Amino acid sequence: MDLHDKITQARKVKGFTQEQLAEMTNISVRTIQRIEGGENIPRAFTLKAIATALDVPFEEWTAITTLPAPEKVNTGEETHALQLICLSCFSYLVIPWVHFLVPAWLLKRSGIQSPEAKAFARQVIRRQIYWSIALSGLMLLTMLFNFISRSIFSEPFLLNYLWPLFIMLGWNALQIILSFRQIKGVNNALITS
Repeated sequence: MDLHDKITQARKVKGFTQEQLAEMTNISVRTIQRIEGGENIPRAFTLKAIATALDVPFEEWTAITTLPAPEKVNTGEETHALQLICLSCFSYLVIPWVHFLVPAWLLKRSGIQSPEAKAFARQVIRRQIYWSIALSGLMLLTMLFNFISRSIFSEPFLLNYLWPLFIMLGWNALQIILSFRQIKGVNNALITS
């Protein structure tokens, strides 16, 4: 008997619906359906959560060696999630220093399973964190330059804070657009791997 059959059988023995199991394990109903349908092989932490909810020893399920080979099928859900994460980075226009929390929250809620897609999303978020740090640093350097210029020269050359701000805003917009365009390459890698 395959793993997905054992999970389905254990759930039915306990008298749980897929919705109840999903609620007990904090796993989406669709993920439970895919696992029980043999479409997905659950990761260790997912399998452990299901085993705990169904009072089945985790080791009993991990010892199964007849696991079907996972199929690399791009359903479009991960593509959509990655696009949404990229586009959510434009929240820097409203909340520039903590905007990276929006795509981080979306990544957590997205349910992206493939390691390649997760790594890409994390890379996008890291770029936004670095951008926030660079923006703060550049604004501090502008302030320091203006302070030193005013202290040393009788006719100081002062930098307007809007110039570095607009340069950084444009640079980040370009980064987000390039990341958005890379999503197609990430999906092609998922399909062919």
